Amino acid sequence: MQGHSLLNHIQRSLERGDNRRICILDEERSILEIPVNLGDPAVLASMLKAPVLAAIKAFGTLTSECVVEVDMAEKGS
Repeated sequence: MQGHSLLNHIQRSLERGDNRRICILDEERSILEIPVNLGDPAVLASMLKAPVLAAIKAFGTLTSECVVEVDMAEKGS
């Protein structure tokens, strides 16, 4: 994924609310792991709004390409 679209992708993943963890990788190294199974997605989105999303945006401007892994929650859990 290109760095400039990283923030938009993370925000869309958080809004869906069916994620357990989001991991940003650069050359197979884990740069940032965000646990997302903390309960209500609206609460999580407001918690992450400022500091974590700002860090993701900064990282996106510094990298040309990265990989985003999203662990999905199992249905019924």
